[in-house]
Amino acid sequence: MASNTNDQLIYSIPARFRRIENLHILLWLLKDICWALSFRIPGLIMIIPTMAAALMITWQTRKMISELMHNLAVVFWITANCLWMIGEFFGWDEGVFGLRHFALVPFGIGLLILAIYYLLYFTNKNFRERVALQSVHVIEDELSH
Repeated sequence: MASNTNDQLIYSIPARFRRIENLHILLWLLKDICWALSFRIPGLIMIIPTMAAALMITWQTRKMISELMHNLAVVFWITANCLWMIGEFFGWDEGVFGLRHFALVPFGIGLLILAIYYLLYFTNKNFRERVALQSVHVIEDELSH
């Protein structure tokens, strides 16, 4: 981060975090392509590496509250996405107790996490400063290794 005004801040994360994030995008796309093509077994298999990458990213960013909150929301989003996919694959997605409706729970949890984060971020200057300072410390720590 460099500069005193918020408009000029440069936000960055360590390169090793970015590499797994890029891999995660590939895994998620492959899972969703399997879903769109109704490839049940490959789609179900792709849940494992996609969720594993999301959890790894979340763990790696645990010391950066902004990244952590967004990555937790992504974990819940993928969980909901996988429930919905499984429901469609096996015909369990319709009705009041269908997995499509059940997927609203993790979708809602992810949304709640982000709502709380942004409520704090936009209403509490100390919180914003702490978020920025945490990021600086993590980057400095990564560069020292």
